[in-house]
Amino acid sequence: MNKKLNGALGLVLLVAVIGAVELILSALPFRADLTAEKLYTLSNGSKAVLGKLEEDVTFKFYFSSSSADMPMGLKTYANQVQDLLKEYERAGNGHLVLEAYDPKPDSDAEEWAQRYGVEPQNANPFGAPVYFGLVAVCGDREEVLPRFSPRTESTLEYDVTRLVTRVAWPERPVVGVMTSLQGVLGEEQNPMMMMQQRQRPNPGWAAFSELKKDYDVRAIATDVDKIDDDVKTLVVLHAKDLSEKTLFAIDQFVIRGGRLIACVDPFSVMDMISSRQQQNPMMQQMGGNGPSTLGKLFDAWGVTFDTGKVVADGAAATRLGGRNGEADMNAAFLSLDAENMDKKSLLVAQLTQVMFPFAGAISFGKVEGLEFEPLVVSSKSDACLVDSMGVQFGNIKVSPDNVQRTLAAKLSGTFKTAFPKGPDYTEGSTNAIPKVVASGKGTVLIFGDSDFLADQFCVQVQQTIFGPIAQPVNDNLVLFANVIEQFAGREELIGVRSRGPSNRPFAKVDALEAKALAKFQNEQSRLESALQETQQRLQALQKQKSGNNRLLLSKEQQDEIVQFRKTQAETRRQLKNVRKQLTADIDSLGITLKVVNIVLVPVLVILFGVLHGIKRRKR
Repeated sequence: MNKKLNGALGLVLLVAVIGAVELILSALPFRADLTAEKLYTLSNGSKAVLGKLEEDVTFKFYFSSSSADMPMGLKTYANQVQDLLKEYERAGNGHLVLEAYDPKPDSDAEEWAQRYGVEPQNANPFGAPVYFGLVAVCGDREEVLPRFSPRTESTLEYDVTRLVTRVAWPERPVVGVMTSLQGVLGEEQNPMMMMQQRQRPNPGWAAFSELKKDYDVRAIATDVDKIDDDVKTLVVLHAKDLSEKTLFAIDQFVIRGGRLIACVDPFSVMDMISSRQQQNPMMQQMGGNGPSTLGKLFDAWGVTFDTGKVVADGAAATRLGGRNGEADMNAAFLSLDAENMDKKSLLVAQLTQVMFPFAGAISFGKVEGLEFEPLVVSSKSDACLVDSMGVQFGNIKVSPDNVQRTLAAKLSGTFKTAFPKGPDYTEGSTNAIPKVVASGKGTVLIFGDSDFLADQFCVQVQQTIFGPIAQPVNDNLVLFANVIEQFAGREELIGVRSRGPSNRPFAKVDALEAKALAKFQNEQSRLESALQETQQRLQALQKQKSGNNRLLLSKEQQDEIVQFRKTQAETRRQLKNVRKQLTADIDSLGITLKVVNIVLVPVLVILFGVLHGIKRRKR
């Protein structure tokens, strides 16, 4: 009896010890993220943002966890989101607190969720709405992520970290935009005319409409002689034929520490479209549009940009609609992937698909004090330069010259003025000569293209009752957002742009299915071809008959039908075999994985123990 009692007490004591150890370990800050995509590890950028918090931030996580109408997929994703938010709380060093709420119908939590702007989702049309969103509160300031979705999992950490920066640092940096293109920032329209014509205001390009959510975007005229002091970042987008005084204003802006994003272009598609809409027929025949460059500034910085040449790259050619409705591979219309990006740069390292229509090449001759960093490049073995005039008429002949071209680059360091005596327009007038700053540290990012920000090349705009909604079709907007965030916003956000998916695909199974699908489609095409040939044969035989005989099947027709049915049955049998083979291959792969996990791993452990025991016995 005593032995049984002692055994029971020992078991209880063991459970208590295990529980205490687990409780102690859970309170310790030591954690290990063993997921391949590091789903529960904050990036250095997020940690830097949290480390700079000076005011307390509260996360209010609203999730309808008890609702029977909440889909199981969202419940699983919500657990992942909440675990990540706990990592934010741990990294906040006491400045960030996480609160979780279950907004049940007609509860105070639901009322507050609606008041904050968390969007109700109707997962079940006949059920109560569910909530899945996040609110950040800092003092009397509030910011909200209206809803989470597994579709935006790749930007989850970025969205949450940006939410922190918005509520903790509410000031909006000023971003100036200088351009010769029309409609980039939207156009002011007469409200009465809009009501009469039932038109919505033009929001401008999606890239800049999105920019206005976080920054004070200000239009800068192309003939200014000074950039306002409160402008910290300047975007020069295909600004053509800039005068001496405007180039001098940009020169001094960079030298005083301003950050410049220069999008120059040897051949702008958007400029050509605008010219055709506005100019007379004579101008249309002459092209109507011209290249853009920064002239003297590039010369002083050691930058060469040939406005008469466009980069053509056979490895990055884009399939476009050609003449007579046929698809045509255009080597000057560049579709660039991860291989074209600088893996060391946070600006482009995560990008996988960027489109540059008719971009120019950027080169650099060494200038003391300046560092040139290529960000986006062409291939080396399939690229060359072609005449920009020929591109307009579709005359593109790729003759690779084994030279890799730079399409986007970052220039940083100490810049020297291109106007040591002031701009030319001041000559002969001592009173008009402005004060010249000779040198200063700055940062310039140069793109050899400007069209990549136009809606036609980066988003698909859908018209809805709520207005136009833009959906990205590539990483062009991500690239622009990265640059703006580093140049105008908090550069810590750059490191948290993208995360890997938690739902990892079975690559081997996908490959087997793709192979079987290709074989299945080939067999299906063969069956359809056989059916079409038989029908044509039957129609030909039917035409040979006349009168009432048309209603009767001839011996040849009957034989054709019998033969087709045999072919059809045989093909269906082969399709069934293809499906069986696919299932067998997948089952075989599954059995192999089970053997490895269930049998092989324990065998290896046992073998290690036996070898270790033998080694100890020998000692």
